[in-house]
Amino acid sequence: MSETPCGFARTPEKGLARLHWSTGEWAVEGGPPEVPELRPLRGLEVEWPEREVPLDGLMRLAAAGVPLTAADAPAWVPADLAALLTDRDWLAHPADGTARSLADLRREEHSVRLRRLAHPTSIPHVSIVMATKRPAMVPAALAQMERQRDVVAEVLLGLHGVAFDEVREAAGSCALPVRHVEADASVPFGEVLNQAAALAEGDYLAKWDDDDWYGPRHLADLFMAMTYAGADVVGTTAEFFYLEPLEATIRRTTFASGASYPSEVHADHVAGGTIMVSRSKFHDIGGYPALPRAVDLEFLKAAKSADARIYRTHGLGYVLRRGLSGEHTWQLPLAHFLKVAANQWRGFRPSLLMEAA
Repeated sequence: MSETPCGFARTPEKGLARLHWSTGEWAVEGGPPEVPELRPLRGLEVEWPEREVPLDGLMRLAAAGVPLTAADAPAWVPADLAALLTDRDWLAHPADGTARSLADLRREEHSVRLRRLAHPTSIPHVSIVMATKRPAMVPAALAQMERQRDVVAEVLLGLHGVAFDEVREAAGSCALPVRHVEADASVPFGEVLNQAAALAEGDYLAKWDDDDWYGPRHLADLFMAMTYAGADVVGTTAEFFYLEPLEATIRRTTFASGASYPSEVHADHVAGGTIMVSRSKFHDIGGYPALPRAVDLEFLKAAKSADARIYRTHGLGYVLRRGLSGEHTWQLPLAHFLKVAANQWRGFRPSLLMEAA
């Protein structure tokens, strides 16, 4: 299937249009649906013909991330597709005024669910690489790794000034295979990641941050994007943040400069805690730079220098935790995140794709 979500428009300029069956093919007003011309639309309302027809054209639109909806679905439509098309909750929010950004978020969530259905992939073997100085964070991180669906995963812990005895119970009770290295606190963070990555048996390496939140389809969505984009390195937008001291969640859709921060694009920047790369390409790039800070940024620079194709997919299955700036290698004040917020909520309010309680 050649269509991909690349170029998905987060904020549509127009409303719904009609998708109908006409002279042997799916069509919109004016002729066959061309994806670039559909990007400004909020979505397509499917009008079913009286008889069974091929769904290939409709599935190509789903694969492109075009939001599709229908008031009902005939019996000949597969149940999983019918359930998505007739779930119209995403249309319940006004697409203008103060609720506009929330309507756009619900629309994008619906689009991602359709993409997942339209882009079936093989089950990848993923080595999750996590370096940590905070043993108290390890149990929750492992629990999120265990939730990952549609992947075969293993865990590689880089214990950074931490003795294995401090996490032994959590590692022993984890349903995934867990291997570890112990490194002195003086070893640069990037080198700890490399030592952990050296234990990998998976075909793909995925970086994981100990204090962030990941949805259960996080790894599968990364692999899906890597597959349809033909990318060497893939990651998500850094879009949702939980500001712990303020007990608030914000979502940003622009850079601090005001420039758009889109998903589903080939780009130089992805969220560092979400980087996925094949094990062979990881070694071609030279691994992580042996630095104490800015490891993700420098890895992406090295990937670009090695002519690796970098792709940024949606960030709806990922939430970054932010405390006081001194607690993070990425040091920005909380006021910065409030300034760039497109949405702000009290409490922990991730995307619905996080499937959070």
